[in-house]
Amino acid sequence: MNLRKDSDTRKGRVFARISENLSKPKNWKLGLTILAGKMLGLIVVLAAMKIIPGFLDGTPAMAQDTYTPHETAVINTINTVWTLIAAFLVFGMQAGFVMLEAGFARKRESVNILVECILDTAICGISFWAIGYAFMFSTGNGFIGYHWFFLQGVPETYGATGVALLAHWIFQFAFADTASTITSGAMIGRTSFRGDIIYSIFVTALIYPILGHWAWGPDGFLALMGTPDHFLPSLGQGFRDFAGSTVVHTIGGMVSLAGAVVLGPRIGRTFFRDDKLKGGLPAAHNLPLAAVGAFLLWFGWYGFNPGSTLSAMDFQGIGRIAANTTLAACAGSLAAMACALWFGPFKGKFDTGFAVNGLLAGLVAITAPCYWVSPFGSIIIGLVGGIIVFLGIYLMEHLRIDDPVGAVSVHGFNGIWGTLAIGLFASGQYGFTGPLGADNTAPVRGLFYGGGWDVLAAQAIGSFIITAATLVISLVLMWAVMKLPYPFKLRVEREGEVGTGGIDVWEHGAEAYHN
Repeated sequence: MNLRKDSDTRKGRVFARISENLSKPKNWKLGLTILAGKMLGLIVVLAAMKIIPGFLDGTPAMAQDTYTPHETAVINTINTVWTLIAAFLVFGMQAGFVMLEAGFARKRESVNILVECILDTAICGISFWAIGYAFMFSTGNGFIGYHWFFLQGVPETYGATGVALLAHWIFQFAFADTASTITSGAMIGRTSFRGDIIYSIFVTALIYPILGHWAWGPDGFLALMGTPDHFLPSLGQGFRDFAGSTVVHTIGGMVSLAGAVVLGPRIGRTFFRDDKLKGGLPAAHNLPLAAVGAFLLWFGWYGFNPGSTLSAMDFQGIGRIAANTTLAACAGSLAAMACALWFGPFKGKFDTGFAVNGLLAGLVAITAPCYWVSPFGSIIIGLVGGIIVFLGIYLMEHLRIDDPVGAVSVHGFNGIWGTLAIGLFASGQYGFTGPLGADNTAPVRGLFYGGGWDVLAAQAIGSFIITAATLVISLVLMWAVMKLPYPFKLRVEREGEVGTGGIDVWEHGAEAYHN
């Protein structure tokens, strides 16, 4: 009874307070003001729901008729900021590469890796500013661009993207730096530092941008393939590589293969087939460092793939790409780990190296098809990528090719697989991205989705041309640098490999760790 009485008393007080507040005019005014504000806010939200979808669903063809110069400037600003954020993420991958390569290498090779990655970045920046960007992204012919050297005479924005050209340069410089850094991973422990500088200049200034122009240049012959008056017009399909499975990773992987073949293995390196699977890579000196490096690379890939839209307006495309990137990495890691568990030299053991390289294989494989495939397709692509990296590493062992971090298998072989996967798994829902959003009027459809063989054929042709050209040119380059006199030849002197402190002390006079 007392509880009920107390409750009735509290209710009476509440109603009395409400009645007192309502009797004051100033409170009526405040209430009406709040109500009016909420109604106005509701009207704004409803108007936005009506207007913004139409704003974002526009296509480049509609831009001139639909948007004022001020609105276009706002869109270009948003897209430029998005591109710069993506560029910074991609550039951050250099920290991942340094940690991954140093972690997988021997302690005596760590300082050499650090300095190589730093100098590769510096060389790439200057060479890509001077001639690389011009060769790759300016107009010219089907094989090479020949304007904008030293970034002179460039327009304010890059093509129809509306993105500030220098922001586009920063983004593409980060891609070029990635291709160069891939190469160093396969040549760890026996490459002279001066020889590294020489081949790095050629890769970042000539090989990567010229071959990249074929697929990504405004008039590259593979980009225009299948159109009237261009390469293979009867094919009706151009070569597609959304974010660089071929242009970045296959090129980097094939240069890696050429370098590893010309250099030969490190002194004392044994292989699995040499003594009943008891050989293999020297033990990684710091697996925690390698694992953290892999996660940094994964994080940077969210700039690599979604950033390649060059458009924040294509919000659905960005979300789909990010999801596909994530799922492919997960599937690749699981597949490679399972292969090592069941078929590896240490059966029944969960191998850290294969778990790391598997997730990287999935990321490389999804890089080209990330815009055109569904989440389910990305999982299959990642699973196959994990199997490919396992088989690829064993192929390198069988051929006695010393690739300390698995660069050829991760980037080279899976770059090819990812490029071909477009022709198999493109779901027929998505066309291409643009500065104002997606244009899905001409969706890409792969073989497994009823699209026939044409897309797959175009992908196979483009991948073969760039893969073969890169490998041949790189073999010639590495052989030529190998023949240079000491100290410029490609391979370090024997004492630099086997002497006290290894290549770190020989080339840099320093050790990574001091007791």
